[in-house]
Amino acid sequence: QVQLGESGGGLVQAGGSLRLSCAASGGAIIKYVMAWFRQAPGKEREFVASISGSPAYANYADSVKGRITISRENGKNTVYLQMSDLKPEDTAVYYCSNYLTWGQGTQVTVSS
Repeated sequence: QVQLGESGGGLVQAGGSLRLSCAASGGAIIKYVMAWFRQAPGKEREFVASISGSPAYANYADSVKGRITISRENGKNTVYLQMSDLKPEDTAVYYCSNYLTWGQGTQVTVSS
């Protein structure tokens, strides 16, 4: 079974950038649609972005379009989430998923 591990979260000022990584082990991610979700305190988990296997078509939540880019390197079994122009409302735990399993999440905090 594929296991997912996120990294790259941290504290950043509003307007800043972060790149999150999701490294997979135990199986190849190329056959999966991979996605990022996030969960802010007191809120439900919400979809952020997804990317298909090959060819890699991306889909984004309206709230992040133009500011976030999802990408994948199948050879490295890794999915990325490049985030720019971050806003305080982007503060959340970000999770990687292949819709079958989830990572442990990585905290992103955006200060105003």
